[in-house]
Amino acid sequence: MRLSRTPLLLALASPLWLAACSPSTPPPADTAAADPAQGPATAIPEGRPTPGDTVPSSGLSPDAVTAGSPAPDAAAPAAGDAAAATPATSANGDVRQRIEQVLGDAAQYETVFNAFQKAVNGGDRAAVVEEVRFPLNIANGARITGPGEFQRNYERILTPAVRKAIAAQTFDDVMVNQQGVMIGDGQVWLNGTCLDQACSRTEVKVVTIQ
Repeated sequence: MRLSRTPLLLALASPLWLAACSPSTPPPADTAAADPAQGPATAIPEGRPTPGDTVPSSGLSPDAVTAGSPAPDAAAPAAGDAAAATPATSANGDVRQRIEQVLGDAAQYETVFNAFQKAVNGGDRAAVVEEVRFPLNIANGARITGPGEFQRNYERILTPAVRKAIAAQTFDDVMVNQQGVMIGDGQVWLNGTCLDQACSRTEVKVVTIQ
């Protein structure tokens, strides 16, 4: 017996039509909570930044220092000890320590420096000669062989510019390296020489004026 196709098609299409028209299942209120690997969801209060936002640090970075405040490890000088924190006192210790490390006896360098400066400032040529080692290096690679030649060329060697540099220099601010102690911008150099084979004794003198 031949069946009509229309009732059969209607019977098959009805369940499909009902499924298409039925509302979809609503998503879970919190997808993160549905994933056990993510752990329980945490609600973010209103106004709090989300994980993608830049969050400013609540404290200062290690390099940030409030203007006028001392560094965390720096002790403020006690009342009456302000001089101990002045740059001059700091440089004083640094210069002598540097001389001891690189050249030797800092006290001897200071003694010669003071004697030479006093002699030059006072125009005492004989006293100046006492602080000079010969042969003496002078400008343009020339050398002075002895006290007599030095005295004859005194004004040419100790020019007004050189004397000015000597007068302005303080021992606390001298530059120190392996070449010796420098006065000014290199107008005068002091250095020591060994007096015995073991170099247990040294003599410091002015070795260059230029």
